Amino acid sequence: MHIRELSIPDAYEITPKQFGDDRGVFLEWYRSDRLEEKIGHRLALAQANTSVSTRGAVRGIHFADVPPSQAKYVTAVHGAVLDFVIDIRIGSPTYGQWDSVLLDDTDRRAAYIAEGLGHCFVALTHNATVSYLVTSPFNPGREHAINPLDPDIGLVFPPEAGELVLSAKDTDAPGLAASAAAGLLPTWDAARAYYETLNSSSPNQTNGGR
Repeated sequence: MHIRELSIPDAYEITPKQFGDDRGVFLEWYRSDRLEEKIGHRLALAQANTSVSTRGAVRGIHFADVPPSQAKYVTAVHGAVLDFVIDIRIGSPTYGQWDSVLLDDTDRRAAYIAEGLGHCFVALTHNATVSYLVTSPFNPGREHAINPLDPDIGLVFPPEAGELVLSAKDTDAPGLAASAAAGLLPTWDAARAYYETLNSSSPNQTNGGR
């Protein structure tokens, strides 16, 4: 398993090693100990989600209040999606920037998105099936959305996605600047203070990548 930090701090691409034979393929798509070496603590997983999306479907940009927010470990078990991580932490050196990871059923990569980051993906195939491990149960009172078409963020959707399909929730969501003005966004300092709390409470108290 190879773990690479993205250009957005506290977000990682995970590439598993696959073992194939006449029966098919075996891989470890999540290893708590290997991830802990990078982020400084083990994930306290609280919920597992699955979405099935038509080609062109856009889900996000979504985020939750910090603390506790919701860290996510995401992979595509069927088809392909382009997964976006957006830094919405006010005061971050990469505030307003984004990076992306191709998640598909060929390389079987995963993405880790820390608390306080925005998350979005677009389906590149029909019936793209995405599974998420998350650290907090869904809490609608603490969940927020940013319009994924906001030009200030400038997500680039690949031509393979075809015509985009968005929910009313996401198209009606405010942009990044309006979300900041409304006081909805987390701050860099609050997010990092929360990461330190998680790290200090970890049994192994590893230094991690933060």
